[in-house]
Amino acid sequence: MAKVRVELNRAGVRELLRSPEMKAVVTKYADAVLKRCGTGYERDAYTGKNRVNSMVWAKSGKAKRENAENNTLLKALR
Repeated sequence: MAKVRVELNRAGVRELLRSPEMKAVVTKYADAVLKRCGTGYERDAYTGKNRVNSMVWAKSGKAKRENAENNTLLKALR
């Protein structure tokens, strides 16, 4: 059986990781986490130096307390 050698196009991969399409995918997953967390949480997506990033955090005091006691954000990632 012949060995296959794959060589990635670095510029193409970088372009893909920073694309609007990738931002839509990341936002979709962040929205799913946000929905599982409930009220008092927020989400943001931005294009960084190397790739698109998204984050979800507890905004209200009640949500911060709930997250500290129950690890709500961590559990919502499952």
